[in-house]
Amino acid sequence: MGPGTYVFDVVTGVVSPDDLPKASIQRRSRDYRRHRCPQCGKSCYRDSRGTRCLHDLGNIHSGRPRDIKVAYSKHRCERCRLYFNANMSDLAPPHGRYTNRVVEMAVRMVVEDGLPYRDASWHLWKDHCVFVPFATIQNWVEAAGEKERPVGDGRLRPVGAVGVLGVHRRRRAV
Repeated sequence: MGPGTYVFDVVTGVVSPDDLPKASIQRRSRDYRRHRCPQCGKSCYRDSRGTRCLHDLGNIHSGRPRDIKVAYSKHRCERCRLYFNANMSDLAPPHGRYTNRVVEMAVRMVVEDGLPYRDASWHLWKDHCVFVPFATIQNWVEAAGEKERPVGDGRLRPVGAVGVLGVHRRRRAV
């Protein structure tokens, strides 16, 4: 199949969610016997295991969404008394249901292409077979815009008249 080839849309006329195509599942493992503590650096044994399902960009040619099932290890540091999971930040943000690729694609559609949130949600479903509610996309865009850019020396800009207008208040001698 090349560019311009007609691909039949398998979800046309579907009225029940049960009739949607099943997702293709890709399995990943972040299951380690030992992992370093993020606070003290001590090597810690695995305490238990968990699984996480992440929604990823699907394949338009097969018409199926893609889910990534991640098996991960949970660890406990005896020194810090800290529970922590194996790092999955390269796949998805903490506590997120969508991969970083989906978040980046949605934010790029809204910010660079200027699409409204509802249209971006629709395009993600039609072009990439991943359903993201438009309110979730709005939260991602607002979170991306709230990050302060550091000034040249790495400090955050001060808020108020000094930071915004560059006006400094001088004390007057009485």
